[in-house]
Amino acid sequence: MDLLAHLEAYVAAVEEESFSRAADRLGIAQPLLSRRVKTLEEHFGGLLFDRSRRQVTTTGLGLHLLPYARDVLESARRLRGAAQASRRSAVRTVGVPADCDPAALARVLRVGAERGTPLAVRELPPETRASGLTDGTLQYALLRTPPEGAALRVPLGLAPAPEDRSGERPVHLEDLRPRRGRGTPAPALPVLVLTEDQGPQPSDRLRRAVARAGLPETLVRPAVSTAAALAEALAGTAVLLCAEPFARRNGASWAPLADVSLHRGHTLRAARHGQRPGRAPGWLASALGAAVGAVPDGVAASPEGDGRELRTRLAARG
Repeated sequence: MDLLAHLEAYVAAVEEESFSRAADRLGIAQPLLSRRVKTLEEHFGGLLFDRSRRQVTTTGLGLHLLPYARDVLESARRLRGAAQASRRSAVRTVGVPADCDPAALARVLRVGAERGTPLAVRELPPETRASGLTDGTLQYALLRTPPEGAALRVPLGLAPAPEDRSGERPVHLEDLRPRRGRGTPAPALPVLVLTEDQGPQPSDRLRRAVARAGLPETLVRPAVSTAAALAEALAGTAVLLCAEPFARRNGASWAPLADVSLHRGHTLRAARHGQRPGRAPGWLASALGAAVGAVPDGVAASPEGDGRELRTRLAARG
């Protein structure tokens, strides 16, 4: 049974309230439409239409199944559209974070063209990049993964850097606590978190780190927008959790977080081809690493100690 053809006959008959008008709409003979409806009724084990009256009416089962049938037909329509679009264009769409370096992304596009793989980039939040690989809207995507197991590791820090710590000296979250001294200490500045770092896994790690540092949980809050968060940071009313290239491009000082378990991790994934997992080219991962601010393996490991110490500490912190 051609399920889509039979569902089209059923839906058209419901909407037209007539087998003859439904057949005209689909461009088929009425007996063929009637046979398709009858076959569908046998398949579902119940009547979809009441034929005892002069005008065909839809039964309770027919009305109940109608939205599901429409969903199937709409999904089939989208599938055909996606296949046609794919045939028309060889461009491969890559999902990337929203704070990438535009110049580095331009190099990604140039490298793709030189290698005969035309690319387009779309800035998307993490969950949309993951779903894009499933629904076929993306061919490649940088997915968030824990930094200790990531192919691309991006050091995160605070901008502007607190108290002249810009550069190499790492910042501990404890440094954000107001210092005791004469008079009433100024309240700690809020830490704004960009969309890229608001997923469940990075948020949980940050929440635990804030608790360990003895800071109030309300000190950390999600940024409403990148531009607004950057404006608050530059105005000195907040600090922004971000990567160094993003801070430098926007004129802010920056200092890395000492807790490397809070850094970003990215892995380049490709969409599946049927039952087979897709394969992302290594050159694309390298080019995108520069765009997100990733550093070579070992460099981002730790401001203090070697890579083996890093893996031990990260494993202990979960």
